[in-house]
Amino acid sequence: MFSMNLFKKLIYVLFGLIITSLGIKLLSDSLLTFGGTAGIATILTYVSNVPWGVLFFIVNLPFFIISIQELGKWFTISSLLSITGISFIREWFDLFIPAFEMNIVIAAIISGLLIGFGVTFVLNNGSSLGGIHILGLYIDKKFGFNRGLVLFVCDSLIILFALAMVGWFKALLSISCIFIASSIIGRYKKSPIKEMERDQEEDQLVGKGLHS
Repeated sequence: MFSMNLFKKLIYVLFGLIITSLGIKLLSDSLLTFGGTAGIATILTYVSNVPWGVLFFIVNLPFFIISIQELGKWFTISSLLSITGISFIREWFDLFIPAFEMNIVIAAIISGLLIGFGVTFVLNNGSSLGGIHILGLYIDKKFGFNRGLVLFVCDSLIILFALAMVGWFKALLSISCIFIASSIIGRYKKSPIKEMERDQEEDQLVGKGLHS
């Protein structure tokens, strides 16, 4: 049965995907980058003609091996749907929304806020954006390390590899963006695995109640 609780979570996830996509577009239009698989996909767009959404989807696929084995089937399916969704939304923005033009320092701050709150909405409602987020959730679950800190460290390392592409100043701004986003994600975290398990238990109880 399709519960209202699940419907609300889907709306929150969709909202998170939209504002995250806006943040990534703003970074790309300012020639800045991000960490994780989003950053890898952005960097690859600088050296290829393949659309960002396609690259993002491909780069994320290996991480689903970890997810399906360690984080559960339903979480993996939800994450795969989120990755597919953000790939389409991001490409739609490029097609129909003009490039943003603003000071790159302001762009880095706004992007960090958008991505931070967007990813938090996605994670806190039983899904993820794959890649480093899956790795962060796995380490959080397995060892209790704050996922925001894990994301910041991994993302910063990825930015270091992007220095040749964007230069020192833009790399530092990109790290600042990552720090803002990771701080928000770490501060307002819930466990998406537990949230999904709780929803499944509630739906099962509702189903038993209807059939009793």
